[in-house]
Amino acid sequence: MASMKAVRIHDFGGPEVLSVEDAPFPQAFDDEVVLKVHASSINPIDYKIRSGQHGGGKDQLPITLGRDVSGTVELCGTRAHTLAKGDPIYAMLGRDRGGHSEYVVVKAVEMAAKPREVDHLHAAAVPLAGLTAWQGLFDHGGLAAGQRVLIHGGAGGVGHFAIQFAKAKGAFVATTVSGEDIDFARTLGADQVVDYKKQRFEDEVAEVDLVLDLIAGETQDRSWAVVKPGGIIVSTLAESSPEKARQRGARGTRYMARPNAAQLAEIGRLIDNGKVRPYVDAVFPLKDVAAAEARLENEHVRGKIVLEVVA
Repeated sequence: MASMKAVRIHDFGGPEVLSVEDAPFPQAFDDEVVLKVHASSINPIDYKIRSGQHGGGKDQLPITLGRDVSGTVELCGTRAHTLAKGDPIYAMLGRDRGGHSEYVVVKAVEMAAKPREVDHLHAAAVPLAGLTAWQGLFDHGGLAAGQRVLIHGGAGGVGHFAIQFAKAKGAFVATTVSGEDIDFARTLGADQVVDYKKQRFEDEVAEVDLVLDLIAGETQDRSWAVVKPGGIIVSTLAESSPEKARQRGARGTRYMARPNAAQLAEIGRLIDNGKVRPYVDAVFPLKDVAAAEARLENEHVRGKIVLEVVA
């Protein structure tokens, strides 16, 4: 099998620069596998890279986008002894490979067994957004049972996982969403839901141990008012003000999610135990990747958008 189909960009720009084309079939070495991709999901990082806002220069093109995959093992490297062809796995890929493709190499540190209780479409919605939520809450935010967390953007890809993880941990969860997502946030387990278009969250929420900031800008600046002394603002998007942190006796940090097989396995167990459910807003075939990215970039999306690679 000399080639496969993959979504690649040869230039930066709008969705029109995405093309589904022939690409070299990958090879697995050592503890890697070649995964037959059944589904891959769209994340904001995809359109940021595509538009040239994030990542390297044109000298790195062409590249294949996509960090999330769910599928079945096709080929095993010489040290991938615990896996066999047909095994279902899901993974968050490193930045050097793209999952919007029929096949992709997956490293041992990136993958875990696909959760049994969901199909590939829902499993593909999990890795990047799930690990971003997990690492923000627990690795960087240190969230523990009985603490209070405010999650900005609770209906989005990362946010809808963060609400569920925080509840599973035993925290009190407040979140900001638009009015149309209030009921959705409550079904995810949020204890307090604030309609950010009609209410000021500072007037509704107070004394939180952790703010998980998925919005940045003015929302992050205003969040210092609700962080208690010793608390922290953790952001995926922007560094927070050291001066405001000092004034509050609190801390702020920014982070980027990293592949983590053990955490992905733990998230899979929560899904199989019924404590977490991935929400898929829409499914597009691989050939309609431009429409899928345009929807995520320009429209209101609840949860995740997924590409179906193998029907």
